[in-house]
Formats: sequence, structure tokens, C-alpha cells
Amino acid sequence: MTSMSRARVARRIAAGAAYGGGGVGLVGAAAVGLLLAEVRLARRHVGNGSVGRVPVADGVYGHAYDVPGEPPLRLALLGDSTAAGQGVHRAGQTPGALLASGLAAVAERPVELRNVALPGAQSNDLDRQVALVLSAVDPVPDVCVIMIGANDVTHRMPPTRSVRHLSAAVRRLRTAGAEVVVGTCPDLGTIEPVQQPLRWLARRASRQLAAAQTIGAVEQGGRTVSLGDLLGPEFEANPRELFGPDNYHPSAEGYATAAMAVLPTVCAALGLWPADEERPDASRREGFLPVARAAAEAASEAGTEVTAAMPTGPRGPWALLKRRRRRRVSEAEPARPSV
Repeated sequence: MTSMSRARVARRIAAGAAYGGGGVGLVGAAAVGLLLAEVRLARRHVGNGSVGRVPVADGVYGHAYDVPGEPPLRLALLGDSTAAGQGVHRAGQTPGALLASGLAAVAERPVELRNVALPGAQSNDLDRQVALVLSAVDPVPDVCVIMIGANDVTHRMPPTRSVRHLSAAVRRLRTAGAEVVVGTCPDLGTIEPVQQPLRWLARRASRQLAAAQTIGAVEQGGRTVSLGDLLGPEFEANPRELFGPDNYHPSAEGYATAAMAVLPTVCAALGLWPADEERPDASRREGFLPVARAAAEAASEAGTEVTAAMPTGPRGPWALLKRRRRRRVSEAEPARPSV
């Protein structure tokens, strides 16, 4: 599917989410029977992402930066098993801990992490998770990271419904005063046990949903980062290294790769990224685009950020597309959380 056609599909899904439609499908009806048969076969090998112990990583990171009287930055994670960190054994290996450690180092302030993500969750669980994050007993987080979408695809949730739930969550968090960064649906077409034609259908569905999620989140004032790398090209090239023992969830190295894709956008949302990095770089094909086109391009290239720019234009709202520089896992210093 070309970038332009993906943009058209994403616009239709996002419009359906905004105006109450629900009839836009991720794949053609003729493929549904074959898809369901392949899904049943694949699930025998990979499970459904809803079992297994998840390390608890909540706490304060970066105590070395303590300043008396200055509260820590507050970071909340919402979403599914990917946000929770299912598949690793130590709290410090989860994406929440990695993001909190990285943010503390950049901000030179302690970071308090709260993770309300639920393994197996679909986007309709975000309402409950947002309520937990915005509970009266806790201050509103400075920034919230949402990772959601994979289970929506595997459980065939209508994409308009999926985007509607995500948009509502972003809107509530932004209204409360939190910055929001959404890691969009990962590329499910690279899960190792999945065979053709499910592999092609899963990749197409994942990218369509990721693009539509981007439109919905950006229109509500959030930023998005494409998480294709989470189960994408780097995973496809190194499945033994980047997948965990169940061949479905990431390994510690895989979560580190994903966290490094999201961290620059989290820092930028809080005004902590260098000013020269915020200007679009034409040599990296960055710039201002209609939001649907930016969403489609981001879905095709992992690690790409999309954020709102101009509210109106000849083709609707516009967005800034950024391809932030990322270090490879082997080049990154290991996280040393202090909880």
C-alpha cells in the first residue's frame, strides 16, 4: 500500500472515530475467514499476550539528582503488555523503568514512575486506566506515554472504535494538563511464528491502525512515535536477540530499542530537547505535512514523530514530521534505575 492510499484509509478511520462511524475495516471481508484460521494456528505458538508475571517498576528513579524542595517529574505509562513490560524478569528492563531512567538523566531531576498498563488490554481499557492516572489522590503526571493497538488488531476491534477510545484518552489527559506521547501500533507482521498470508494482512492492518491512531492523537494535542521497530525491521533481522522466550513479547534488548525510540519525544514534549533538534531537517526528510500524510509516512518508518503544527491548511490540519536520531542498543549506556 502506498503512502497516499494509506493516508486516505487513515483519514477515513479517523473520521469514522470522530463522527461515530464503525464500518471501516482493516482488511477486506473476503480475507476474514482465512485470517481467522491463521490466527488460531498462530496463537498456538505465541499466545495472546494476556498471561505471565510482569515486574513492578513503579517508584522514583534518579535519586542522584535530588534537590530539597523540588518535586520529581511524574511519568505515567498506560496501554497493554508492551507498556507493562511483559516478557522480562527485572523491573529495570521494562520500558517504564528505561524511560524513567533516561528522562531523569536528561532532565537531571528525579522521575516518579507510575505504570497502570494491563497485559492483554485493548483500547477500550484506556478509560479505566486514565481514571487511575487522574485519581484525586495523586498529582497529574507531567507526561503520559501510551502504548496500545496490538490487541485491537488481533481481536479485530473495529479501527474506528479503537481510535475513538485512544482519542478520548489523549483528550482527557491533555485537558488535565499532562503532555501525552503515544507509541502507535507495532508491526505485527514480523512475529516469528506468523506465516503468510496472515503476515501480510497483519502488517497492513497494523500500519493502517498506526496511521489512524496518529491522526486521532495529534488532533487532540498529543504527539506520536511510530513503534514499527518494536516488532519491525530490527526484530525481523534479529528475532532471537530482540524477542523474548515466547517469541511474541520483546526481550530486554527489544524494550531498550523501543524506549530509545520514544525517549526523545518524551523529552521534547517537556521542553528538554536541544533547540536545534526541534527545527525540521530537510536532509532527513523532515517538515510540515497534512496530518494524514504525515501519519502514513510515520507508519512506514519506525521511530518517526508526528506532532501538531498549524491548525488549518488547504488540506486540513498540518503536522510536523520528525525523524529523531537514535542510538542503537549496543551504543546506549545500560539503565541503572534507583527505586
